[in-house]
Amino acid sequence: MTTTDPAAQKWNDRYKDNAFAYGKEPNVFFKTRLDQYAPGTILMPADGEGRNGVYAALQGWNVTSFDLSAEGKTKALQLAHEKAVTLTYNVGSFEHLHIAPAGFDAVGLIYAHVDADQKSEFHKLVDKALRPGGIIIFEAFSKHHLPYVTSNPAIGGPKDINALYTTGELQMAFAHYDIILLTEETIALNEGRYHIGEGAVVRFVARKRE
Repeated sequence: MTTTDPAAQKWNDRYKDNAFAYGKEPNVFFKTRLDQYAPGTILMPADGEGRNGVYAALQGWNVTSFDLSAEGKTKALQLAHEKAVTLTYNVGSFEHLHIAPAGFDAVGLIYAHVDADQKSEFHKLVDKALRPGGIIIFEAFSKHHLPYVTSNPAIGGPKDINALYTTGELQMAFAHYDIILLTEETIALNEGRYHIGEGAVVRFVARKRE
């Protein structure tokens, strides 16, 4: 994926500043849920500047991150160096990356929004990557989020409703998983400069059946 791609360029522009766009601290939901599991291998799609992948590495996880943004990778490796951990970080769109089948004990999907026409393939990639018994930890904006971002652009999130989520959509996409948690909530976010204020999110934790 080159920086001439509009999606990659958007994120490169956001991540090229010295400040971390979403801060250096992990997402609260991701941290809380990840802490409940023994470390193993974890895949972190759309890991941006690495705040969540680096946190996982600090807890002893073997982390593979990917993102569209080369600038995001630079910042993630900078943060990993600061924290004295390592992670593997690949740049590219998910459909062009080689992900080992059943190679991961967990997948962290934290605001990993994709275009509506890519959702099905993206979810298939996640499922393929996860071993039986593996865990998905997911938080993203719900389809009820649009009024929040309209009234407060600082909360961030897609403005295309089809890129947002419902609980039913996740139930269908991961029908062969045992659901540990599935809820839609209104929460307050305070993550860097781009997730500030109240927003509507879907939270999902599920285990792939053996």
